[in-house]
Amino acid sequence: MKVSHEVPRCLLNASQVFNDYDYCLPHLLDQDEEYKQYFEKARDEGRYVIMDNSLHELGEAYDYDRLRYWVNELKPNEFIVPDVWMNCSQTAAQAKYWKQFKYPKNTKLTAVIQGENKNQAYLCANLLAGLGYNKLCVSYGATWYNDFFPHTNVDMGKALGRVRFVQGLLKLDQLKDIKFHLLGCSIPQEFGWYDDGFPSRIESIDTSNPIMAALDGTRYSSNGMNYKPNANMNDFFDIEYEDINYLDVLYNTTKFREINNLKTK
Repeated sequence: MKVSHEVPRCLLNASQVFNDYDYCLPHLLDQDEEYKQYFEKARDEGRYVIMDNSLHELGEAYDYDRLRYWVNELKPNEFIVPDVWMNCSQTAAQAKYWKQFKYPKNTKLTAVIQGENKNQAYLCANLLAGLGYNKLCVSYGATWYNDFFPHTNVDMGKALGRVRFVQGLLKLDQLKDIKFHLLGCSIPQEFGWYDDGFPSRIESIDTSNPIMAALDGTRYSSNGMNYKPNANMNDFFDIEYEDINYLDVLYNTTKFREINNLKTK
């Protein structure tokens, strides 16, 4: 299982100390020369790269022509095809659309499960599997997670709602051969709450949570933290290295693995 924490530009090279792979946001390849050069070097050095479609950052998937360009140029190990936030039918239609193109031989297509509610999300998972996707992504932020697992702490409820949803996915016979990627998190200790299916079926996770907590000036407790950090990457991507407490970054990324019983980098 691979772990990656998105970082500000100034920590890109340092991130290899605590990241198992590189998580690429394609819109930044066009916007930032240093970011582009980092991922071109990662490609040339054979690092494992997962390329997102930037929905979370932009509110919608990045420009399709640029996505196709960067998939063929960067040749990522995995490409998360465009999805539509909390919309099952449009996401399934996009997943089918992106199957028509040719891709680099070492690039695997993955798709994000979306739905207006849990039933639509389960339907979406089955539709994506039926289209031939054998690795599916699960977002952390669906609003219906809080209905699926009501809790007085909204961030805690959202995390517990995703756990309940993913546990259900893991138990479906028709998805028994499907692997998963978890996109982001509300609270960092969520990844330690899955049953024995977690290590073998959830191949990868990405979250900037420990980095954003450090930028907030927060160090994880022995149990993590019970709320989502206020900091977000859109606001802190351009931060200067001297304005970061790098010891807090190292502490949180190490503690993240400890509280989730993950292999130390």
